[in-house]
Amino acid sequence: QVQLVESGGGLVQAGGSLRLSCAASGRTFSTYTIGWFRQAPGKEREFVAGVANITWHSSYTYYADSVKGRFTISRDNAKNTVHLQMNSLKPGDTAVYYCAASLRSGIIRRIAEYDYWGQGTQVTVSS
Repeated sequence: QVQLVESGGGLVQAGGSLRLSCAASGRTFSTYTIGWFRQAPGKEREFVAGVANITWHSSYTYYADSVKGRFTISRDNAKNTVHLQMNSLKPGDTAVYYCAASLRSGIIRRIAEYDYWGQGTQVTVSS
């Protein structure tokens, strides 16, 4: 089992940057696929970015089209941490951002395929 705690959210102006962090417990962190999701008010939770586990293709990254080129996900298995660097932020990026861990390997975008979730961190982008 793994516990996830997000941090780094806040209020930023459009065009600005934020760096989210996800700290995980557990000694097998490197074997989990990690994803970032977000949920805006009145909308469904959606996939943002993912990074593969050491079993499948260590640190392979993939993104939603809406954030490709602006967001970067990375992981540090030695520190049990995943980061989401968000640049060129837009008001449409406003949401609660969640970190999630999956026991599965590969490119995983579906919410149902993630087994553990953090509590989320609020990101607000003002125009």
